[in-house]
Amino acid sequence: MKPQGEITRGTTNPNRLRRVDRWIAWWCARALAGAADPLVVDLGYGATPITAVELRARLGRVRPDVRVTGLEIDPVRVAAAQAAADPPGLTFARGGFELAGLRPVVVRAFNVLRQYDESAVPAAWTTMTGNLAPGGWLIEGTCDELGRLGSWAALPAGASTPATLTLAAKLSTLESPATFAERLPKALIHRNVPGEPVYDLLRTLDEAWRHAAPLAVFGPRQRWQDAISRLKAAGWPVLDRPARWRLGEVTLAWPAPAVSGKVQESHRG
Repeated sequence: MKPQGEITRGTTNPNRLRRVDRWIAWWCARALAGAADPLVVDLGYGATPITAVELRARLGRVRPDVRVTGLEIDPVRVAAAQAAADPPGLTFARGGFELAGLRPVVVRAFNVLRQYDESAVPAAWTTMTGNLAPGGWLIEGTCDELGRLGSWAALPAGASTPATLTLAAKLSTLESPATFAERLPKALIHRNVPGEPVYDLLRTLDEAWRHAAPLAVFGPRQRWQDAISRLKAAGWPVLDRPARWRLGEVTLAWPAPAVSGKVQESHRG
C-alpha cells in the first residue's frame, strides 16, 4: 500500500506534545478501555521517535497493554526509529493518511497538515477517520516548538468534520488568547477573519481574558478559569469542566457554521 501524503519537516522536541497527550488520555479513555485491540497511531512523528515513545508511556497509564505504532512516509526516518522500538508495545512503520492498513482506536496527527493547503484537509480527515476502529478518534492539530501553545480538532470514526476544538497553553507564558490564532488547526487558521465563528470565538475569549485581569494577582490559572467561565456565560458551547480549565485547556464544539447543536459530554471517548 503506497503511503498517502507528503514528508513533513520533521521538527520535534521532547515533551512537545505533552498537552495533547494528556488530553487524549482523558478524552479517549473510554475508547481505549473498551477496545479489543488498543492500537494507537502516531502519524508523522518526525525526525526522531521521541513523541511516539512518550505517547506510549502516557497512554500506558490508561491502558497498560496499549500498542503505539509510529508512521512516517520517509523510509529513512522509519529505519532510524527502529532503535527505539519495543514490540509489541511500540513499533514503527512506513505509512501516511491511509494508516498503512491499520485500524487504530486513536490517531494523533500533529503538526502534519499544517504544511498542506487548506483544500487538502477534508480529504485527509476523511481518509484517516475512515480507517479508524469503531468508536475511535482522530486528534489533529498543531503546537509551537516547545509545546507551550497548541490547538487540535477531534473527529470520531467515519466523520468528515470535527466534533470539537481544544485550545491549550502553558498559562504562565500566555500573554493573550489572541496568540492561539498562530497555532490553529489548518482548517481554521485562514478563517480567523471577521464573519467566521473562530474569529468571534478568539475575540470573545480575549475580551474575557482582559476582563479577568484583576485575578492575575492570584496567578494565571485563576485568571484563565474566570475567562473560560465568562466565555461559557456568553453562550459558547464549552464541553469540559473546571478540572480541565485548571490545566490551561478549554474544549468546545467545533466553531464552524456546518456544526449544529451541542456535543454532549456523554459522547466523550
